[in-house]
Amino acid sequence: MRSFNIFWQFSRPHTMIGSFCSITALYIMACRGTGIGTHLFLYAVTLISALACNIFIVGVNQVADVEMDRINKPYLPLAAGTLSRRQALAIIYAALVTSLFFAWLASLFFFLLIIVILLIGMAYSLPPLYLKQHHLPAALAITLVRGLLVNLGIFLHFQKAINGYYMLPGYIYCLAVFIMAFSIAIAWFKDLPDTTGDQAFQIKTLAILYSGRTALRGGMVLVSLAYVYVLIWSYGYAVNNRLYLVICHAVLFILFLLNLAMVKQDDKKSIVAFYLRFWGFFFAEYMVFAGWFFIR
Repeated sequence: MRSFNIFWQFSRPHTMIGSFCSITALYIMACRGTGIGTHLFLYAVTLISALACNIFIVGVNQVADVEMDRINKPYLPLAAGTLSRRQALAIIYAALVTSLFFAWLASLFFFLLIIVILLIGMAYSLPPLYLKQHHLPAALAITLVRGLLVNLGIFLHFQKAINGYYMLPGYIYCLAVFIMAFSIAIAWFKDLPDTTGDQAFQIKTLAILYSGRTALRGGMVLVSLAYVYVLIWSYGYAVNNRLYLVICHAVLFILFLLNLAMVKQDDKKSIVAFYLRFWGFFFAEYMVFAGWFFIR
């Protein structure tokens, strides 16, 4: 049980849950809410590959940033010493092989998509690119993966396998735009409690170059605009059950603003709690769209 807990912490649970929610919702949307049990093998191999890809990317990041994490995130297994570098590398290599193997079982298209995502993940954490070092490339990398490649790419993978053609309906574009805005905010918010270590290792995050207040307000504006956008889309363009989408997003928008109001910028624990709650809105967005297909 202790070994599993260490592994679970190493995998960064909030990112794993995020990947699970996105893959599951996109599968339901490609199935259009019906015949979900018909393509369970496709769903399973895609999900396993995506989760293993997630473990590889966050694992590489922890190995590369272990010294920085001893300042910023001393509770992580590598930084805390509960997981050795050799054990971490074994997990990373196993995750890489698992991700590629199951992606190949899923489809050639998905296999190539996973390769691109893996390469971006390595470029984020490793030299010579080390995209993490500058806030703009870091935000773009996270947005490209979470916003575009996952939503558009994985939906197309499911769409082709389930329905026999490549086509992106309007609601996928809406979801992708929304998650892109969220992903940029995630890139800004995740650095808020880590300024001490980031400064020591010359990581030029938005919070360091400008201020934590700037990063927080920038994310607030971006996510607020995303909620306004999806509310307008839901009311003006959704064909079925507009009221469901409007009410769900209105409630989530209000909760997001309340979450923001609870942040104490001079309290690291408050910022960390805010950031983890923020991921809840990421999960909720996929659940809202998935639920929409069951009541359409």
